[in-house]
Amino acid sequence: MIIVIDALNKDRFGDLLDEMFKLRARVFGDRLGWEVEIINGREIDQFDRLDPAYVIGLDDEGHVVSCVRALQTTGPHMLSDVFQVLLDGEPPLRSATLWESTRFCVDTQRLCRNGNTMKAVSMATCELMIGSLEYARRSGISDIITVIDPVVNRVLKRSDNAPYDYVGTTKQMGKVPAMAALLDCTEERINRVRAFAGITNDVFASEETVRSLLDARLLASAAQIRDPSDWVAMILSESDEPLPPVLPEDIQDYCRAQIEAAQTEEERAAALRLVDVLVRERIHPSMHQLVFQS
Repeated sequence: MIIVIDALNKDRFGDLLDEMFKLRARVFGDRLGWEVEIINGREIDQFDRLDPAYVIGLDDEGHVVSCVRALQTTGPHMLSDVFQVLLDGEPPLRSATLWESTRFCVDTQRLCRNGNTMKAVSMATCELMIGSLEYARRSGISDIITVIDPVVNRVLKRSDNAPYDYVGTTKQMGKVPAMAALLDCTEERINRVRAFAGITNDVFASEETVRSLLDARLLASAAQIRDPSDWVAMILSESDEPLPPVLPEDIQDYCRAQIEAAQTEEERAAALRLVDVLVRERIHPSMHQLVFQS
């Protein structure tokens, strides 16, 4: 499933963005060995501070398995400010209908766990391509320019998503060669990728669906905590070690406190949504009583 996070909803999905930055660190820093800045296990650059749009792929558990960044070319972007050597002295292309696509990556480790094959990686890659192209098309974008290496270029060609042109020439950038490629956002291109992957369904999930999935995942983890100090340990620790279970009455007291402390209708709705997830996911079925008590 695909979700788009931008300036309008980034505050609601800060947890997803954090997971995405961690994935980028593992892929570009650890696996590919790019010269990127990694702080506290997260790869974030100056262009992430310009409110770009992120097209993010999730698995059925709500974990980030793929992502790509879309940035306007009318202002600062990577091809104009970082990879300008690829242009051979020519000015960068700039247009309100041309977006730059960067930081395309897929979590092959997670997708191939539990005996899954590389087919899962291929499907996640194609779903992200479809999502990014459809999102751009719906936003009035006609073309995408992207800096890629020969490996990604071959992936694009193999998935019937080959660039229609290239800008400048291929240059060695660090450990790998790089090139600037152009892709149109036409329905024809999208249909070709869909046909290649056999994807016919709508790849986008609603914000409410994704938020509920993330809340359920968080509450499932919270249900493993007994002592309040363990909540702090869970937040501060990157460990995957399970924590002691929380008592049912502790969860109920916590949710009741959140409902009672709500100062706006939005805060109250958020607290009640947590209760709804607890009941719906059968983490704590008796929580429905709080709705009536409140």
